[in-house]
Amino acid sequence: MLTFSNVFKSFPNEIETIEVLKNISFRIETGEFVAIMGPSGSGKSTLLGIAAGLDKPDNGSVVLDGVNLSEEDESILADLRADRIGFIFQNFQLLPGLTAIENVGIPLYLKSSLSEKEIFETSEKILESVAMSHRATHFPKQLSGGEEQRIAIARSFVNDPKIIFADEPTANLDSKNSKTVLDLLLYRNKEEKTTLIIVTHDPNVAKLADRVLEMKDGEIVSEYRPKTGKGSTTNPKSNLLKTNSKSKLKTKPGNAKSPKKANKKGGK
Repeated sequence: MLTFSNVFKSFPNEIETIEVLKNISFRIETGEFVAIMGPSGSGKSTLLGIAAGLDKPDNGSVVLDGVNLSEEDESILADLRADRIGFIFQNFQLLPGLTAIENVGIPLYLKSSLSEKEIFETSEKILESVAMSHRATHFPKQLSGGEEQRIAIARSFVNDPKIIFADEPTANLDSKNSKTVLDLLLYRNKEEKTTLIIVTHDPNVAKLADRVLEMKDGEIVSEYRPKTGKGSTTNPKSNLLKTNSKSKLKTKPGNAKSPKKANKKGGK
């Protein structure tokens, strides 16, 4: 599903060039839930952005669902994100001038073949699946942090993605809202078989994953499986990590229904 091969990324400033990712290699299988952990500044969010096609590496290759992200132009990457990727930002990134249902529908507007009615109906169903129908016409400033995150999650579900990337999805939430968010993501992963990659500092999130990758100073230094306790320290220069296992964990959101498939009539 997702393969990094010898990926490097750096950012220059006035004084020096800072190496953010150093020879990163790993593989994530379809339907897997992988948590990425590490201290602040270890390169986790940069890795996530490159994996989702939001940025490109300096060297190396990134292949997502058969597409080499390192070689494609922005128009191809935009189509890929619209069709196959859901992304949840750490600070929600809702547009303040749009209502909840309009924010949810943004990815569908990128599919020009969908009608306004189809976009509205699909967004409405996804809002219902995250128990937020009653907030459909509210603006972000009228929502709590937990509600904003659920709207952001609904937006990531609306295009029926094959893979979801989440950057610290519980970082700004209390324990109750954190559980709600995790339940929604786990349900999507386990029941819909959507590949899930979460960047997190929270060990309680990581322990739910099929596999954990630990980063330090721009390198993947170890990987392990929380459910078995088995793991290994990886060689940063040769750390192509493979797995074919599938978790048997079944977690259903307490008050949420299974997200229905997005209506792709007339789509690609």
